[in-house]
Amino acid sequence: MQKNYDVAIVGGGLAGLSLSILQAKAGKSVVVFEKNAYPFHRVCGEYISLESWDFLTFLGVPLNEMNLPIIKKLEVSSPKGTLLQADLDLGGFGISRYVLDFELAKIAKSLGVTILEKTRVIDVNFNVDFFRITTHENEYNAKIAIGSFGKRSNLDVDWKRKFIFKNRTTLNQYIGVKYHVKADFPKDKIVLHNFKDGYCGFSAIENDTYCLCYLTTKNNLKASDNSIEKMEKQILSKNPHLKFLFENSSRLWNAPEVISQVSFEKKELVFHQMPMLGDASGVIAPLCGNGMSMAFQGAFLLNKVLNNTALDLNSYQKEWKKSFGSRLLAGRIIQSMFGNEFTTGLLINFFRFQPYLLRSLIKLTHGNKIGD
Repeated sequence: MQKNYDVAIVGGGLAGLSLSILQAKAGKSVVVFEKNAYPFHRVCGEYISLESWDFLTFLGVPLNEMNLPIIKKLEVSSPKGTLLQADLDLGGFGISRYVLDFELAKIAKSLGVTILEKTRVIDVNFNVDFFRITTHENEYNAKIAIGSFGKRSNLDVDWKRKFIFKNRTTLNQYIGVKYHVKADFPKDKIVLHNFKDGYCGFSAIENDTYCLCYLTTKNNLKASDNSIEKMEKQILSKNPHLKFLFENSSRLWNAPEVISQVSFEKKELVFHQMPMLGDASGVIAPLCGNGMSMAFQGAFLLNKVLNNTALDLNSYQKEWKKSFGSRLLAGRIIQSMFGNEFTTGLLINFFRFQPYLLRSLIKLTHGNKIGD
């Protein structure tokens, strides 16, 4: 097996796979390390802003042939059920990570990218002019290594990245839960239903299926005897709209996908000489609904830097902050405003009478079409 590459990408999510495709198209030899085997599910709201449509079709994803739901309406509710409705100026579309990641992986492989599935990276070291990537089975060398390993990985812990050791705050004590369900629900609408210390998104994806995904605190789970089912009945279902969704949808899985220790703290953009990409570089609040598009935009930015004659990681950090700094700040502010039952209800009532401010807030968390 080949052991030397131009580019090594640790993590085969949206950002890592997109970058691997772009670098393969640029003539680079690329290896991607992914701890799972495609296709598989990830905790994700599975709504993508339409700013990413053209970029994905450029990569080779046949979106125009997939009959995906186009989402143009937003509905938000307070924990007590007060509703706020708005049109989405840009809009988005729904597609599961099970399908999208698999499509991107197939495209990458067709371009010659080596994808090592079921392979966990245990360390990456920089040795003067190359990186050595160590797995449980082998060692690999690359001219450049990229960290694209998601919200929290074994490497984050082993390397003692700063966000791992932040004191417990409202930005780093979250868990995410996701189901796929069948339901009788408008396909052009995404809903965000708030509950005590959390919120739940619900929107259509492919094959007449819906994604139900929510974010909440560890305290809510602890108060429910660490039972997700009990938490959904006793806490989430206090919102009448969520109670209706739970009672009028049929789950397609026996158990949900769950992720813990989700953090929205700031992260280093370059660590151990490695540029960070996707959620490894920073996580926007799911309430903003734009994390997937940020992954694609980040891959686009880093690809331009890697294709320069001289690698300039300072340029990558500058461009990244220019593109995402204000979005992440807006996301943290929005995250802090929602969750509390009183303030969430107050905000929703305020936005009902000031809809132009809601549209402005949404725009703060979105960008232009990738490449513009």
